[in-house]
Amino acid sequence: MAEATDDIEKLYEFGERLNDAKDKSQHRQDYEGIIAAANGSVKAKQLAAQLIPKFFKFFPQLEAQALDEHLNFIEDDQLGVRVQAIRGLPLFCKDTPEHLSKVVDILGQLLVAGENVERDAIHKALMTVLRQDVKTSLTALFKRIGSIGDRSVEDLSTWESIREKVLLFLRDKVFPLKMELLQPQELMERHITTLVKQNLQDVTAAEFKMFMDFLKSMSLFGHNAPAERIQELVEIIEGQADLDAQFDVSDADHNKRFILCLSVAFPFFKRGASGSKFLNYLNKQIMPVFDKLPEQWKLDLLKNLAECSLYATPQDSRQLLSSVVQLLKKYMVRRKIEEINYTCIECLLYTFHHLAHKTPNATNSLCGYKIVTGQPSDRLGEDFSEQYKDFTERLSTVEDLARAMIKKLTQGMADQNKALAAAKTEEEKDAIKTQQQNATFALRACNNILTMTQPLHTKTPKFIGDQKVNLSWKEVAKPSGPSTVSVAGQKRPAATTNGSSSNATKKGRAGGMQHQLVNKAFAGIHDGGRSSGRGGRSWRGRGRGQGRSYR
Repeated sequence: MAEATDDIEKLYEFGERLNDAKDKSQHRQDYEGIIAAANGSVKAKQLAAQLIPKFFKFFPQLEAQALDEHLNFIEDDQLGVRVQAIRGLPLFCKDTPEHLSKVVDILGQLLVAGENVERDAIHKALMTVLRQDVKTSLTALFKRIGSIGDRSVEDLSTWESIREKVLLFLRDKVFPLKMELLQPQELMERHITTLVKQNLQDVTAAEFKMFMDFLKSMSLFGHNAPAERIQELVEIIEGQADLDAQFDVSDADHNKRFILCLSVAFPFFKRGASGSKFLNYLNKQIMPVFDKLPEQWKLDLLKNLAECSLYATPQDSRQLLSSVVQLLKKYMVRRKIEEINYTCIECLLYTFHHLAHKTPNATNSLCGYKIVTGQPSDRLGEDFSEQYKDFTERLSTVEDLARAMIKKLTQGMADQNKALAAAKTEEEKDAIKTQQQNATFALRACNNILTMTQPLHTKTPKFIGDQKVNLSWKEVAKPSGPSTVSVAGQKRPAATTNGSSSNATKKGRAGGMQHQLVNKAFAGIHDGGRSSGRGGRSWRGRGRGQGRSYR
């Protein structure tokens, strides 16, 4: 006890002499005495953890020794010693910025700490160095996110834990303060965009979504951003979707990634970015093997295609239209059967209308129409009567099936209302309400089908080129102006259609406002929770791994 007291008194003496000295560098022995306290009592360690960083800048010849002993405090068994050492870390780079990257890396590794008081100290220390030099600090933190090559398997778990905590820190502490921290704004927003690009090669779906949400929230990509900047975001998404890779229908990871990336890119198409690379890949790589995809992926893919078709260019529309018509014919059967997928037909009809609206004469050879544009591609001298007969017969069959389904659903909903009134338990009521919801979604899909097939029976059809039709899984759209059409010498009258808020099939499968696959994969990054897949990751194989290494 007396020895411990002596150690503390000596530390106070060393500290007082250094405080009073005009030329502190002449008191090397006092600073060495402070460093030696790393082997003293708990109280001595806590005091030394304050004094070592305080006078660190005056003794460059002792930097390595001082840092090494301070890191011993960080790994000490006593919480009080560790917390004091963490609080002192920012001082090591306050006047010696060359140490900032190392300090940030140490603090990043410490984010896995379990004690609340320790974790709070780490967060505060990180925010201090971020405010000192945000560019260098963010660069150091992002090194804990990207792929790091081959590491030992033993270190994989530790590396993953650190990486996840760094991501959470960025999401919860840094991103919300972007207006304060990212200054000068344009320079720093460009820098963090570069960091994100460099570290997207090894992320989960939820992590990718988090980064894209952050990027689009920045002024650099805000509402007034020019089209080329919005295109930059789409190019980031294209890279994540692996659009240069050969599509393998058996590669579930790549299949899901394409659908998810297309859904992330879609809002940017509405802002003027080009979706040509996605649509070309879909047409050349996926459409030829569409039948081999799992049913739910087919539906999600068609939903995304339907939404994107509104923003397809005329050239993309012409290239894609043939594949869409062929697929539409597979779903629009010529004979009346019970098992058809109304939602898939709704998607394809919507896609057909919007593609055909941009390249109307392409439907002459595909569907037997007689649309005149004055171009050789009209092919008016050729006989496509068989195509017209086949296509319109399929339309009539689907219309009959949709009307029959509407009648069946309407009657079923009346029965469900009676059943709900008679239900006694909450469980029974919830089950009936779900059935009612499913029936409502299916009814909307069928009504949309009738709205879109009706204009297609004439030789000069009226293609829908606006958003007057509300897809059955979307929210009800607000009333808009007159509908835009593409038809020789005519204007399309305003169409009446049911709005909707979810998807539907003949069997009344329920759906959320977002696609099911997208919803599941973008469940988010949560403390203690990860996306599905190997090692908790569902997008790319991981070979990472590195333990905590402060030295």
